[in-house]
Amino acid sequence: MTFACREDDVPPGEGRNITLEGKRVALFRTDTGWYAVDAVCPHKGGPLADGIVCDHAVTCPLHDRSFDLRTGQGPGEDRVSAYPVELRDGAVYVAVGSPAAAPVAA
Repeated sequence: MTFACREDDVPPGEGRNITLEGKRVALFRTDTGWYAVDAVCPHKGGPLADGIVCDHAVTCPLHDRSFDLRTGQGPGEDRVSAYPVELRDGAVYVAVGSPAAAPVAA
């Protein structure tokens, strides 16, 4: 697990672009938990952290493609990698390069 940010750095319902271990990641804080996925939409390279977030999904701001934040699955064959997130004493940690696990409660 790699330190990503303080819990207060990401307001509820928003995402942030971060770089962890040389990888661009979009980190989200939603009503259903914390999630981390690849930062770029595979369709046209849209910034997923700027997308609309609802429950456990983000919609790319460029072409309305939605991705499940738990699994990274998008429409058809499109997908992004999803990464496990942990909260520890007000700090957010992400395991880049690890398979996604259940989200951390908000």
